Amino acid sequence: MSEAVHTIGVLTSGGDAPGMNAAVRAVVRTALASGCGVKGIQKGYAGLLEEEIMDLDRYSVADKINRGGTFLYTARSEEFRTAEGQEKAAENCRKHGIDGLVVIGGDGSFRGAAKLAGLGINTIGVPGTIDLDISCTEYTIGFDTAVNTAMAAIDKVRDTSTSHERCSIIEVMGRRAGYIALYCGIANGAEDILLPELYDYDEEKIVEHIVKYHKRGKKHHIIINAEGVGHSTSMAKRIQAATGIETRATILGHLQRGGSPTARDRVMASLMGAYAVQVLLEGRSKRVVAYKNGALTDYDIEEALAMQKEINSFEVMVSQMLSK
Repeated sequence: MSEAVHTIGVLTSGGDAPGMNAAVRAVVRTALASGCGVKGIQKGYAGLLEEEIMDLDRYSVADKINRGGTFLYTARSEEFRTAEGQEKAAENCRKHGIDGLVVIGGDGSFRGAAKLAGLGINTIGVPGTIDLDISCTEYTIGFDTAVNTAMAAIDKVRDTSTSHERCSIIEVMGRRAGYIALYCGIANGAEDILLPELYDYDEEKIVEHIVKYHKRGKKHHIIINAEGVGHSTSMAKRIQAATGIETRATILGHLQRGGSPTARDRVMASLMGAYAVQVLLEGRSKRVVAYKNGALTDYDIEEALAMQKEINSFEVMVSQMLSK
């Protein structure tokens, strides 16, 4: 064990994601097995500033792996965005004996971790976000559960859409990234998928699709719309006016964040949490855990944040081909 790390703190930050509890559990039990103490920080960086810090043991994380959300809670913190807030957070880490910190969250959370690393706190980021929008990794904790939750809901909307012979626009989460929309579009057999990375705002093209499929005898038309494109309700009104086909919008919203995590999210969260502790114990800091080419690895946080992620062109091609 690295002499530099004796007590590891863990916090969850940003939007909650199914599997965060599994990651915290892995951090706690891996750290304890390695001879480290563990401190749980409630409410993310806000809780670090307010010293909402508690000791965790293996029983603190019992029966948590199947629970959605985060039992450590999460919150935004404007104070932490300031240099003074970051200095205070680093000082609170030292005050409570935290010499290694695992931050489970997204890009914004990792920027905070990088700031703390610059102030002498050993930090490791673990990617926890349903949007799959962290460029350095092919997988983020919570994505699989969110897709499965949305997929099940869309299947139900399809049933009623078919019964009423209507068009349904179903809006899923993803402000800047269309991965949930793309995967649901393929999994649910959607006729159209609107992604923030690619959508050209040509509604006439969508109208032509609906009319063409309706003439073929299709009894429904499913449009998966990413949150980053948005305006689903007004879009539905315009499409109904243009086609004469009843069109309804359904916005799935935050139900995609909740629920018991899937097996994939539980396993990946556990592996990533354990890996984060190992990186700390090796004496490394300012790193982000990533899943690349079937294996866990890690990157410098600044390097990871500078990477650009593009939607997979083959997956887009397949989604378009299968919808015809």
